[in-house]
Amino acid sequence: MAKNLNDNVCKESIFAKIYDTYSDHIYNFLYFKFGERLNPEDKMQEAFIKLWKNCKKVPPEKAKSFLFTVANNLMLNEAKHEKVVLKYQKQKRANVDNQDPQFLLEEEQYLKKYEKALASLTEAQRTAFLMNRVEGKKHKEIAEELGISRKAVEKRIYSALKKLRKDIKEL
Repeated sequence: MAKNLNDNVCKESIFAKIYDTYSDHIYNFLYFKFGERLNPEDKMQEAFIKLWKNCKKVPPEKAKSFLFTVANNLMLNEAKHEKVVLKYQKQKRANVDNQDPQFLLEEEQYLKKYEKALASLTEAQRTAFLMNRVEGKKHKEIAEELGISRKAVEKRIYSALKKLRKDIKEL
């Protein structure tokens, strides 16, 4: 049994002939099926790149089928990706608050006042207050962690609140 010398498309002249024969057909197929939006020319080129990478596995008589299948799959993947992007953008937009700029400015100013007021607390007050309000720990847990009595924790938290209320009138 004689072995066919052209059993794959790795030879440059065979690959060039396949490219010249099918490139326009693949482009037109992709363009008419998916439109210009998904870059059919790029997908056609990628299909030929995949053919070149797999040239030893693809015989010349199956190159057309391989190219059309790969190009179609590339376009389908791109369309799927575009749907995911659009879905994510819709979700992201749905979470956006339509607050007026005045409110956002006041919120920023309030946050600065709050941070400044927190900085003016003693370290003991700030530690107990943040452990309670930010970390959500109970007075007993804070007392155990800091090695102080529960009454001391309560005093620190309530004195911190009193000072914060005084420093920030809006609280």
